[in-house]
Amino acid sequence: MSTQHKHVIIVAGAGPAGMAVAASLGKAGHEIIILNRDIKFGGLAEYGIFPSKLKLRGGLRKQYWDLLQQPNVHYFGNVSIGKDKDLTVDDVRSLGASAVVFSIGAQGTKAIGVEGDSAQGVFHAKDVVYHFNRLPGFGDRPFEMGKQVAVIGAGDVMVDIAHWLTRYKKVERVTAIVRRGPAERKYNPKEIRAVCANMDLEGIKNEFDRIKDRLVAVGQNPDEIQKGLFEEFTKCEPAASRTKMGFRFLASPKRILVNEHNRVRGLEMEENKLEPKGEDTAAVGLKQFYEFPCDSVVFAVGDKVDDTVGLPYKGGTFLTNPNKTGNDPDDALFQAYDESSGKILEGLFLAGWARKASEGLVGVAKRDGDWCAEVVTRYLETKAADSPVSAVLDKLQALLKERKSRPVDITGLRALQAAEKAHKDMTDCIGEFKYVTNQEMLSLIERGGR
Repeated sequence: MSTQHKHVIIVAGAGPAGMAVAASLGKAGHEIIILNRDIKFGGLAEYGIFPSKLKLRGGLRKQYWDLLQQPNVHYFGNVSIGKDKDLTVDDVRSLGASAVVFSIGAQGTKAIGVEGDSAQGVFHAKDVVYHFNRLPGFGDRPFEMGKQVAVIGAGDVMVDIAHWLTRYKKVERVTAIVRRGPAERKYNPKEIRAVCANMDLEGIKNEFDRIKDRLVAVGQNPDEIQKGLFEEFTKCEPAASRTKMGFRFLASPKRILVNEHNRVRGLEMEENKLEPKGEDTAAVGLKQFYEFPCDSVVFAVGDKVDDTVGLPYKGGTFLTNPNKTGNDPDDALFQAYDESSGKILEGLFLAGWARKASEGLVGVAKRDGDWCAEVVTRYLETKAADSPVSAVLDKLQALLKERKSRPVDITGLRALQAAEKAHKDMTDCIGEFKYVTNQEMLSLIERGGR
């Protein structure tokens, strides 16, 4: 693109999507201001990847550090946007930037929606992932799991939770509760290597015996499916505990059963059968119920955006323009849209999970950020540059000072990084030391890393 007109772009959110937007538009010569809720950049790349994948996380961190050290990129960590936060959406839009991109991820969690879901011992998978990645607000909460844990789901998130429960919590038993059958499991076979040394093979064989007639009824071959499942249990990481892991298939949790102290004691489950649905299958309840004993339940039920941010919102997502433009990528998919006025919010864009919650992880979010940058570039070509970056930064800093905010810049991040690296002998289960509260981090940064 032409680099004659330099614009100021504000990117809210420093996860994989936001950093991709910033990298692409920064490379084109625009001035980029990044506002991030967390002190550290990275979003789910920092707080959502299983900790043992340190190589992947390390590569991403290096890319992000390189980006933040560019002279036209200005980072403000510890700045929240929303109702009663450091800044409102209107504050951000009034700063004088040519465009604002919200890539603030899916910060809310969907309601579990079964009776008893507020009992002690009921957890959202995302909260558990944040806990073992030591995200402030989650890292120092106890997460008491008990001895027997049910994890609802059959995808990679279930495997990550099971990995943590077997390797670090060392609970007695982990059971993945799956609404459909073993043929419909969703996890990547490579991921299961983290826990397959702990598989209760005898228990899984018994589970196949229990459901085989229902598999045969839809033309599935139980023996072949079991063989395929067991063949995935190769190249297993060495077991680090005596935890037993198993599956409960064709089962839907209907109610969480609690004791007199409102603590989980089990699940009421409904037996399901499979019915063909196009090329796929659907789980259909049989109205047969039974109790499944457990001490805690982890629901991997998906995410929604934070409806308190102040962007137009409906049914778990921020609204984008329903009127397609015909461009590729289509501008409409990334434009924030106000349903009440029937108009787009001029110069305001959405990317990553803010646009489409729970859609893939790092690679998908990065690609979405790249597409959004293309859409923003097209928009900027129709606009004269608004304010110089110095004016936008002055206005932003004055506003943050007035709100008594404590923003963290790249100098602060360097001090924090050095202090955490110096704790080499104090790693915990995540494989690297991290301060667990914002207060600890801010105190250290404000002392210059000492």
